[in-house]
Amino acid sequence: MAIIGWVTGIQGALGVAGRTFGDGPWGLLHQWWEIPTAGYAVIAVLGAALAVYGETAKLRAKR
Repeated sequence: MAIIGWVTGIQGALGVAGRTFGDGPWGLLHQWWEIPTAGYAVIAVLGAALAVYGETAKLRAKR
C-alpha cells in the first residue's frame, strides 16, 4: 500500500510542478489522460495519504 501511495503522490506532484513551472505536466499520467492542475493536486494528496497509511501500518505490524 505504501509503494502505491508513493508512486501516486509522485505522479501527482510531477503533474502540478510541470503545469506550474514548465510548459506541461511531467510524469506518466499526461500520456494517457488530460488531467487539470487541480486533479493532479488531488492525486498528490491522495498518494500522500496512502503512503502515510502504508508506512504507519508497517510500524503497527512491527509492534
